[in-house]
Amino acid sequence: MAYVTTKDGTEIFYKDWGRKDAQPIMFHHGWPLSADDWDSQMLFFLQNGYRVVAHDRRGHGRSSQTDIGHDMDHYAADAAAVAKHLDLRNAVHVGHSTGGGEVARYVAQYGQPQGRVAKAVLVSAVPPLMIKTDGNPEGTPIEVFDGFRTALAANRAQFFLDVASGPFYGFNRPGAKVSEAVIRNWWRQGMTGSALAHYEGIKAFSETDQSGDLKAIIVPTLVLQGDDDQVVPYKDAALKQVELLRNGTSKIYPGYPHGMLTTHADVINPDLLAFVRG
Repeated sequence: MAYVTTKDGTEIFYKDWGRKDAQPIMFHHGWPLSADDWDSQMLFFLQNGYRVVAHDRRGHGRSSQTDIGHDMDHYAADAAAVAKHLDLRNAVHVGHSTGGGEVARYVAQYGQPQGRVAKAVLVSAVPPLMIKTDGNPEGTPIEVFDGFRTALAANRAQFFLDVASGPFYGFNRPGAKVSEAVIRNWWRQGMTGSALAHYEGIKAFSETDQSGDLKAIIVPTLVLQGDDDQVVPYKDAALKQVELLRNGTSKIYPGYPHGMLTTHADVINPDLLAFVRG
């Protein structure tokens, strides 16, 4: 198993598959998951000739269950440590949900200044700001995130089961084709990580204003989201992202859920490939 040790001693687990001279694609997972959530995409792009990399965010998956640094600044710095260690250049960075916030901050503060990034993709991503404020009246009320924290602290196993069985994949919608295996895999990834990292990560993904990150990104950026995303409302996410990006394009998928990378990989993967090749 491969790890990078960060400046504060945190060990970040990563996967690195494919020819080392191929163009790299680095994947950044959502809360509270791990690099395993990218299995479909990593296999797909590996088969199409790319080098694929994914890491477990600190406190998640196989990375250190540290009690510090559960914020977007550390998330981006840890991603930068992986990219530097592997000397990834001309890379495409793809982030889902919280991982989309990680990508935005990484590209703005590390990838572009270091000349390592070619393109970025934000999928069902949290920027610019999830929480409702005076400046973001369309956001989600803080009581919702307080509810997440309460449920997680009371019974994390049940809370994660409820999220995966319901809104994350849209399995709570009438007529939805429910996959027990997908639910179990989400639960498995979540329970592998640290309760503290997951608890503190709620603040990180909901209260971090990343408007500045989006404005700073100049590389071509693709924004993808489903209009039935029950976790990150697309009108407060994808639509605002593409307005703030200098070189952004977007695609909204009718009826697709937050976890569309899994439920609709047969559609999303070719769209990602077309953008990477374009």
